[in-house]
Amino acid sequence: MNTNLFLNRNLAAERHASLNRRHFLRGLGACLALPSFESLRPSGVRADGLKSAAHLAAAKTGAPLRMAFVYFPNGAIQDTWWPGGEDKTFELNRTLQPLESVKDHIQILGELDCKGATPGPDGPGDHARASGSFLTGVRVKKTAGADIHANISIDQVAANQIGHLTRFPSLELTCDYVRKSGSCDSGYSCAYQYNLAWRSPTQPVAPEPNPRLVFERLFGAGAPGERNDNLKRRQQQQRSILDFVLDDAHALQRQLSSRDRQKLDDYLGSVREIEQRIQKAERLGEVPDPAVSTPAGIPETFAEYIQIMYDMMILAFQTDSTRIATFLLAYEGSNRTFKDELGFAEGHHYLTHHQRRQEMIEKVKEIDLWYARQFAKFLEKMERTKDLDGNSLLHNSMIVYGSGNADGNRHTHVNLPIVLAGAGGGTLTPGRFVKFGGVPITNLYLGMIDRLGVQGVERHGDSTGRVEGI
Repeated sequence: MNTNLFLNRNLAAERHASLNRRHFLRGLGACLALPSFESLRPSGVRADGLKSAAHLAAAKTGAPLRMAFVYFPNGAIQDTWWPGGEDKTFELNRTLQPLESVKDHIQILGELDCKGATPGPDGPGDHARASGSFLTGVRVKKTAGADIHANISIDQVAANQIGHLTRFPSLELTCDYVRKSGSCDSGYSCAYQYNLAWRSPTQPVAPEPNPRLVFERLFGAGAPGERNDNLKRRQQQQRSILDFVLDDAHALQRQLSSRDRQKLDDYLGSVREIEQRIQKAERLGEVPDPAVSTPAGIPETFAEYIQIMYDMMILAFQTDSTRIATFLLAYEGSNRTFKDELGFAEGHHYLTHHQRRQEMIEKVKEIDLWYARQFAKFLEKMERTKDLDGNSLLHNSMIVYGSGNADGNRHTHVNLPIVLAGAGGGTLTPGRFVKFGGVPITNLYLGMIDRLGVQGVERHGDSTGRVEGI
């Protein structure tokens, strides 16, 4: 057993002298990062009495209904994003032209706002606010310390109600670094820019950047045919690790400050979730074992990186391993260069502050177009993948593609660039360009979780109601 994953009980007697509190939480965090494995779609009434997927988070045909949020950074050049025409007569503009092949499966949504990201009395920090507010719907607290504060994100609101239907309540992906602390944008914590999902106002859900680890969390380690045996061994190891962690956590609790006790409470809540996932894995039997090789790790090129992460999302949805996902393509404010992809070396964020210099604007347009190409490939694969009911995986999904920044040069957060892909299992009307008149984007989210079967959520963040006509 890897001793780095937990604290040995022998440390307890010397804890007052030698135990570093930060080391403890890091060790506990490593334990919490251990995988929770998934299974195929349950049917009927399960052994624990819970209703099957057909009764909740399901399409009209009974197939699972999925929801995902894909975030691209730094907004988009407005002139080439918005389509011409109206409703079903719209024509895709330059940036979204790659989506022509799936035009009948998308809606371009205009006049949705994220006003919690606007400066107000907090001054600079639009990038941190843009991504921090995108799924939470609130103005995040301006701090670079440990006292971060946002809101539970809409994906986790849904996961809290329908996560029990799958072994993995939600899936968080990124093609960037993972950061939950430090100062990044004008006095805002890096946690706001590097995390889309928030389990609570003070606890972001760190995304996984390594496709190999994503795959092994979903399906287990090893080659096809070996993964279930490896999974059983891993579950037994997890149980032993959790025993050690809980013993040490309870012994340490009296020595912590009130702030650290709150941190520990959050972690212990996650420990209990892991215990429940292990029990669920044992109850629901063997997990899917796709006849594909485990990814080697992070690919060399950015395009390959993004596509393999999109593939992980497709596999997770296809095997009903989860029905909720978030994917951060790059952190908000990213200054990634696209020399290999597009032939110019200036960073993305630098170029977005073009001050109307046409040469820089044209390069941002190319970056916007490049991201749209990657998304189009993903949607095309979703459309080609058949679901349990014979419809496509895309038909039985709701996938938001967008940014919490609108105009990256001026840092505006109204009329966000948003695409909603999929038919929501027949509950949406794709193939349109729709304008909503300047309402919070959280109004859209409430309409989406209604379709998932989430109940009792009257408001989320700054919502003022539910959008109609999507």
